[in-house]
Amino acid sequence: MIMIYSKKSRFFSEAMCFGLVFTVFSSAIFAQDNVGEDSTVVYQADYFTEFNPITAQDMVDRIPGIGTTTGGGSFNGGPPRGFSGGGGSRRSPSSGGRGLGSGRSGGNEILINGKRTAGKNNQTSGQLDRITANQVNYIEIIRGTSGELDVRGSGQVVNIVLFEELSNTSISYDVNMDRYLDHTVEPGGSLSLSGQSGALGYVLNGSLIPGYDHNISKENSILGDFSPNDLIREERVREQDNYELSANLNYEFTPNSTARFNALFAENDNTTEVVRHTTDLKVVPNLLSREREDIPSEQDNWEIGGDYEFIRSNGGRFKILFINNESNRASIRERFDVASDNSGKKNLFLDTASTTRERIVRSSYTFDIFESQDIELGAERAQTILDSNLALGISGIDGAPSAALGGLIPVAVSNANSSVEEIRYEPFAIHNWIINARMSLETTLLYESSEISQTGDISNKRDFNFLKPKVDFRYDVTPQLQLRGTIEKVVNQLSFADFVAANDEDDDDSNTLAGNANLRQEWLWKYDLNAEYRLPNDVGVVSGNLYYHEHHDVIERIDVSPHKDSVQSANGNIGDGEMYGIRLNASIRMRMIDMPNLLLTSSVTVQKSTITDPFLQIDRRFQFDARGFNSMGFRHDILRWNFNWGAQWMNRYDGNNKRYDVDDIELIAGDPWLMLFGEYKDQRGITYRLDVSGAANGLGCRERQRFVGRISAGILEEIEDRCSNSGRVLTFKVTGTF
Repeated sequence: MIMIYSKKSRFFSEAMCFGLVFTVFSSAIFAQDNVGEDSTVVYQADYFTEFNPITAQDMVDRIPGIGTTTGGGSFNGGPPRGFSGGGGSRRSPSSGGRGLGSGRSGGNEILINGKRTAGKNNQTSGQLDRITANQVNYIEIIRGTSGELDVRGSGQVVNIVLFEELSNTSISYDVNMDRYLDHTVEPGGSLSLSGQSGALGYVLNGSLIPGYDHNISKENSILGDFSPNDLIREERVREQDNYELSANLNYEFTPNSTARFNALFAENDNTTEVVRHTTDLKVVPNLLSREREDIPSEQDNWEIGGDYEFIRSNGGRFKILFINNESNRASIRERFDVASDNSGKKNLFLDTASTTRERIVRSSYTFDIFESQDIELGAERAQTILDSNLALGISGIDGAPSAALGGLIPVAVSNANSSVEEIRYEPFAIHNWIINARMSLETTLLYESSEISQTGDISNKRDFNFLKPKVDFRYDVTPQLQLRGTIEKVVNQLSFADFVAANDEDDDDSNTLAGNANLRQEWLWKYDLNAEYRLPNDVGVVSGNLYYHEHHDVIERIDVSPHKDSVQSANGNIGDGEMYGIRLNASIRMRMIDMPNLLLTSSVTVQKSTITDPFLQIDRRFQFDARGFNSMGFRHDILRWNFNWGAQWMNRYDGNNKRYDVDDIELIAGDPWLMLFGEYKDQRGITYRLDVSGAANGLGCRERQRFVGRISAGILEEIEDRCSNSGRVLTFKVTGTF
């Protein structure tokens, strides 16, 4: 039976979140101001001394409203998919993040010495675990806008400023062991070298991250007349090790001329094995059958990027940036019917391979036009190419077997072999106006022009043009309280994977997903009102976001059936919809009860969306759009013991969280997710940390209603009720520097 979210639990968690916000406000009424006259908040390195940080990430984690209560960088066994939403941020199933864009919206941006890394897979935020704490001079939380910033349109900017004259070299390391549901133990770790040699700064890193997963699922199925159908028990084991090498270099030719270069290579080949037991309940005695799947997979990607900046004597700034990356994926899926003697008869062979390449160049020039006003003019060019191939072989049909398809009979799949290419140009102009000490206005105008062509099994070429304005107004009511309003037109980039046929990883009864060569970009108008209050005496931060978004050409599932006897769907444009909601956040230190080293965080999101379903012509929510999210967490530093511990709890409001397809309807639900940790630092500066991810051992569930033909006919064929989890993951990690 599908899991129903407890109303009492929801009420309790929401009450806790709102109660925390109220406590913060009431405790700050008589507090003294320590923010100063500037809305930018500066944390000097000595602020973090009592916490004995090892890396820059450890320092960021102690900043209310910026860091996380659990900290520890990346770890295996994170929250299930779908727990990271909220706040009105929605990416369609087909939206991608190609290109860089001239302005960025949303959450915090990370800069190092005022610069972001010229990379997408190798980003600035990934360097924080590789920079030692003794290299950090101070950390800025920049809440205003300025032409001097290396990013635009961000909610706020976190700038990690390093010592300029630091000449020593630091080596940081971590070694970890992960223990999984089936008692498997996997090692991992990383080694980083960072430092400064004259005008050259460098961060070099090598890491091994285990990606093992053991997932157990159980499915109970009934027929359309509610009589028993079958029981399915499945074990899915993925063995994956992620190897990564990266380098980030920066060189200062003169105080006005600097360059940065970064490179990354990663390999994460993995093998997945599936064992599936099916009990047929339609006959007496029940029949038991067994299937096995072997899915070897090879994956690798590389990226190089660089940028150069020159500042003229009059303050004008010239910047040029390039990125070149490539990702390769290849997988063979073979399925066998297993007999009682464990011999297997192959019934499916599915060979998929893809290569994605991206080349980006972006240049701009920033200059003052009036006092307190500047403008940035520039352009970006991006080329993205996807080469995709798919070959399918099955048993039990007429035809000649093929050795290339594992001895099975080839099946023609529409749009199986294609190459998709986009050439996109984006000139832009960004005007920044510091109206006075308390108000600023940033106005952006971008023009996107692109050509998407597809060759291979399908030949198609189309041109797209969009004008994308944005207005960002910020008002510092006081240095602590900031109001921000934004209006922006956003165009989501298409995912080329939706243009071509692909492996269907979500439905065991469907081998492939159809592609759609006629997709258009989903775009939307975003109206956001934000408020942030930084509490005096470093007590913490509370913030709120009220939003309304008008979506156009929304991408979800559409009917692409070639004829009435072959029902198929693909991602396509279904029309226009709207989304609105509110999000509240609090991150506070409990100074009011004389526990300043206890940091509590809380977040509540409630949202609503509406769109007309293309299959049933009813008004419904967006695909898999939860009603809301909430989370609570804490981090407690016990300084006299050199020990800290904490937890994070996350929950999603599951009611009516559905996806409508041409021949089925899926409803997903699940238990809350809980993570616990404890961390101790010895006198040598070595940190020992234990993480328990998925501590609540909660289930993720899905109910799928299958129909005979299209769902619009209303002929129910089967109801599948499936729950699964991967269990708790225990990680022991040792971190240090020398």
